[in-house]
This record gives sequence, structure tokens and C-alpha cells, in this order.
Amino acid sequence: MFFSPIVKRYGGFFGLRTKYLQTNSALKKKFYLFLNRGFQHETNSYLPFETQIAGPINFVHGIYGIFISGGAVIGRNCIVFQQVTIGSNMLIDSKGFGSPVIGDNCLIGAGAKVIGNVTIGANCRIGANAVVTVDLPDNSVCVAGKPIIIQKEHLTNRIYAMSKQGWGYVEDGRFVVENKLEVLAKLNKNRD
Repeated sequence: MFFSPIVKRYGGFFGLRTKYLQTNSALKKKFYLFLNRGFQHETNSYLPFETQIAGPINFVHGIYGIFISGGAVIGRNCIVFQQVTIGSNMLIDSKGFGSPVIGDNCLIGAGAKVIGNVTIGANCRIGANAVVTVDLPDNSVCVAGKPIIIQKEHLTNRIYAMSKQGWGYVEDGRFVVENKLEVLAKLNKNRD
């Protein structure tokens, strides 16, 4: 970890972002961008300086795996857990075209996704793994839905891949070449 200690010296992502926004020096801007890109790479995150942030975000478990769109707007005193996405919907013909606006004092749980042109009111809580694509009024809670369980007679979970030997899958740590004609026909049909 080369970039993380340096970014920490600048006050974390928010401190580095503040330095970037306050300087008029093109050279310093490039340096701050370089640090941020390296930091993002090390932490598998995406935190662009263009995102409008009213105040520091409390990244409870660090910024690992967090994606925040450059078009997003985030209020003050927000708490964001790991693996959160606050992402834009850039499909021009979509009803949700645009970027999220997150109000002040919001808590966004682990793995939650806030996608598209939605407004999350102040003091909201978004539960772990919830997917939010609609507006939330102030002081509301959004949680993931109850899982739908579909039981089948027999399921075989094989991920097929093409190799020099032909189509096959990995089982017990070794590549097994598929020899069932009906399976091969289906695999070859989907390959086209």
C-alpha cells in the first residue's frame, strides 16, 4: 500500500479532494489526481473529485469497494459502509436517467445500491444489499426485499468455458471436457 498512507496524511479522500478543489495550480491538480487514482486502485474504489459532497463522509469500514458516481450529490454527515454503489443511470431512454442526490445524515448499509435519478431525503437509512431506484422521503428506512426461493428437482452448477480440448467445466479442481451431445449443442448454439 503506497498511496493510502499518503492520502491519509492529506486527511483522507475528503481532505485530498478539498486540496484539489482549492488549488489553482495545474501541476498540483495533476498530482492530487494521480494520488487519488492510485488510492482508488489500491482500495478497489471509485471516488471522483467531481462528486458534490457537502461534508466529509464517514466510511465506517474504509472505502474498499465503494463506487460513487461523479454526478452524485451527497449531503453532510453521511455514513457509508463497504461495497456501496451510488451510481448514475446513463441510459438516455430510461425513466431513471441521471444521478442520485443523497440528503444529510443518511446511513447506507453494506452492499447497498442507489442507482439513477433518485432523491434520498435527510436522515434516511438504507439497509444492507437494498437496491434503491425510487425516491425516499425524509426520515425513512429502505430494506432489501424478502428473498424468493425456487426449489427445483436437481440443479447442476457448472460454469462452462471453451478450451483447446473443447467445452468443459471445473470440478474438483480439474478441467472436465463435456461429452454430452445435448449440452454441447446448447453451448455451441449460444456461442454464435
